[in-house]
Amino acid sequence: MIQNSDFYVRLLWCFTGVMVCHAQEECGKPPMGSRIVGGVDASMGAWPWQVDIQTLKDGHVCGGTIITQEWVLSAAHCFPNPLDVSGYILYVGRHRLNSWNPNEMSHLVERVVIPSGYLDPNSGQDMALVQLQRPIVWSGFVHPVCLPDAGTLFPGDLPCYITGWGNIRDGVSLGGVGTLQQVQVPIISSSSCQMMYDLNPSEKVGIRSDMICAGYQEGGKDSCQGDSGGPLVCQMVNGTWVQAGVVSFGLGCAHANHPGVYAKVSTFSSFIQSNIPGIRLYGRAGPNWASSTVLASSLVILLMGQLLR
Repeated sequence: MIQNSDFYVRLLWCFTGVMVCHAQEECGKPPMGSRIVGGVDASMGAWPWQVDIQTLKDGHVCGGTIITQEWVLSAAHCFPNPLDVSGYILYVGRHRLNSWNPNEMSHLVERVVIPSGYLDPNSGQDMALVQLQRPIVWSGFVHPVCLPDAGTLFPGDLPCYITGWGNIRDGVSLGGVGTLQQVQVPIISSSSCQMMYDLNPSEKVGIRSDMICAGYQEGGKDSCQGDSGGPLVCQMVNGTWVQAGVVSFGLGCAHANHPGVYAKVSTFSSFIQSNIPGIRLYGRAGPNWASSTVLASSLVILLMGQLLR
């Protein structure tokens, strides 16, 4: 009897593993359930996909986001020589730069993939896929963010969040224990963003189709040096957090008419899927997840009936 029940339990795990894993690893849903509140410091576990990218030479250099157990999303300009990744260390589950983090784990880089057309941030294509040498272990403080498919829209004025350990203003680094920072900024339409930068003709900034802007026309809130490669995330109507952009560039930090410019993640959906086969993107994945859950639920009912006999 015990052996027979054990068999069905294992069979149940086998057939419903997808459902169970999705419950534990569902992207864009922080397991800790932390709510966003006012202030600057992020609460521990609020942004479980945040990655700290460091080099042995310079320490913290960029941010990134967990997108699967083996892949991190960041910016191409964070890896000036993508063929040499020996000096990089990535930290997941980190909350403070300069203090003990009970939930953090470190990872070495296997390889970095950037779009073939990348030249510099201002020219676009500022995207990097970072493959880790070993898989990430999920926890309540380490969890993936959702990535949008090509059809996902982020309209102007949509409130979103930037997170990172970058400078708190031009030339001023994050002090103290270095707690992860968060700031809410609205999406700015590409046309409005271009108009703001055009107010000063001497500044040659072109907002390309693979870029997205966020911030305030009057300035005051923005990403800054050290935030590069980190996320611009927006909460969808169902509560899921989806990454709209990757911190790319700006002229100064939080200056008027100089909103932050981000690599627009939805325009890189083909690039991401071609390099990470099987990754599910927010938008297309919904029906597949739903059908998988329905199938798994049916199997649960069937197998539980066998267990109770």
